Amino acid sequence: MAAHSFFSTYISSPAPTLPPRFPSPNRPTLSLSRTFAHRNLHTACIVASLRPAAHGNRSPAPESTDGSTFTKFLDSFVVLVTSVALSVSIFVTDVDSAAAFVVTPSRKLQTDELATVRLFQENTPSVVYITNLASRQDAFTLDVLEVPQGSGSGFVWDKKGHIVTNYHVIRGASDLRVTLADQTTYDAKVVGFDQDKDVAVLRIDAPKDKLRPIPVGVSADLLVGQKVFAIGNPFGLDHTLTTGVISGLRREISSAATGRPIQDVIQTDAAINPGNSGGPLLDSSGNLIGINTAIYSPSGASSGVGFSIPVDTVGGIVDQLVQFGKVTRPILGIKFAPDQSVEQLGVSGVLVLDAPPNGPAGKAGLQSTKRDTYGRLILGDIITSVNGKKVANGSDLYRILDQCKVGETVTVEVLRGDHVEKIPVVLEPKPDES
Repeated sequence: MAAHSFFSTYISSPAPTLPPRFPSPNRPTLSLSRTFAHRNLHTACIVASLRPAAHGNRSPAPESTDGSTFTKFLDSFVVLVTSVALSVSIFVTDVDSAAAFVVTPSRKLQTDELATVRLFQENTPSVVYITNLASRQDAFTLDVLEVPQGSGSGFVWDKKGHIVTNYHVIRGASDLRVTLADQTTYDAKVVGFDQDKDVAVLRIDAPKDKLRPIPVGVSADLLVGQKVFAIGNPFGLDHTLTTGVISGLRREISSAATGRPIQDVIQTDAAINPGNSGGPLLDSSGNLIGINTAIYSPSGASSGVGFSIPVDTVGGIVDQLVQFGKVTRPILGIKFAPDQSVEQLGVSGVLVLDAPPNGPAGKAGLQSTKRDTYGRLILGDIITSVNGKKVANGSDLYRILDQCKVGETVTVEVLRGDHVEKIPVVLEPKPDES
């Protein structure tokens, strides 16, 4: 009876007045059937159409008759079925309306994006992750432990397992581990290194099918504005790609190990962070054009000024390291004063502080700076040119020597006191490289 009373009350309530903004029930509303307004109108119209059929066209009859009871029950059943049907239709319509506004994102990439993705996928297997391990002794147990003291990047040079990286990445390591792109790790041995140019070569015993040498390009024809890509492991995040352009060419930086200048360095604004050192710098064709080696940043993070050693310089060094395990570079065998000290004297050149007698310069007769018996400073020779090329500072001297060979005789012009002398010197290799 409670249900009957509810439906009876619902069916006998006054018909709702339609808002004037809705269309008349007699007007076609098919085009608005998916809107919320039409659903309300449609519901109201059905209820209104049921009302006259239930009461308006029928005279009141006594409640006690069987026909009246059956009629009311039938009316209640019709209203129940209609309400359920309307609820289901409204729910389905709402879902469809919401689905109509779902936009499927397009996976279509632009041509330059596809080229970048392809470059990364093709060169990532050539880039490796290098972990520098150092031996430390526990203060309490006295056990010797290997702990990571740094990490960097590198790349596969050939199928023989040679890995190229920066010297400062492996400096001071007791052991080295190389992780390939498939996350397999191998112990690495140092083949050789060049501290002056910050280049080192390692070797791992890995299957040839896991080694994919990086394609080597040229750096002699690079242009400012050319697009470049850097792949490395910054902050330990393996195989990270950054992009940029060549911001400058023929830059000069100093080796972190020896302070010797590295010439013709590439400057780029591609983000290079700690951990990127030793990783490849690629051109838009995916060819190696440099080794990422340093950044200019007060904070130590990328500031948009990164430097890479050009591949033309790296190639000759790597070939010597692979073949001989060392780089034979000529030296004069002198120690010279800082450039600022010479500038304070009002002269231009390189002041010789020490020329050991067993070195090339000492054998040729160059004089060192010394003190007399009274403690007064007597300046040594000041080198002003080598082979006719002007020497204004230490960088100029290194640049000239890099173009010479071991055993070559060069003419060194020096300022000795108040006169100029020309002295022939036979260049020799470093003592530890002979």
